Amino acid sequence: MSRTKRRTVAALGLMAAAIGAAACTPTVRLQVDPITINARLDADIRVRLDRELQNLLAENPNLF
Repeated sequence: MSRTKRRTVAALGLMAAAIGAAACTPTVRLQVDPITINARLDADIRVRLDRELQNLLAENPNLF
C-alpha cells in the first residue's frame, strides 16, 4: 500500500470514527412537572371562615 493510500484510509477511518462518536452523543431532556400551590387558597378560606365565625360570635355571644 502506498503512503497516500494509507493516509486516505486513515483519514476515512478518523472521519468514520468522528461521525460515529457524534451520533452517540447523549440527549438531555428536561421535563418540569406543573406545581400546584394550595397555600394561598387555604389561607383565603381560613380568613373567610374566621370572619364568618367572628360575625356569628358577635351576633350570638352565648354559643360557646
